[in-house]
Amino acid sequence: MLVLQRKTGQSIYIGDDIKITIQDITSDKVKISIEAPKDIPIVREELKLASMSNQEALTSTSNSIELLKKIFDK
Repeated sequence: MLVLQRKTGQSIYIGDDIKITIQDITSDKVKISIEAPKDIPIVREELKLASMSNQEALTSTSNSIELLKKIFDK
């Protein structure tokens, strides 16, 4: 993991085509802007975790349905 310090208005680049700029800093929040190609998804961590959790629930539900079918088919 790389940890950097930046001030308002300063930027960092990831590769040649992703630019992250610090827009504003308050006591407990940092506002950033991200410039990236349209084909690169940018998702907040909490949304990614929720999506992963939903995928796990779908798998679990599918397995549960198959298990119930086996039980009641006997």
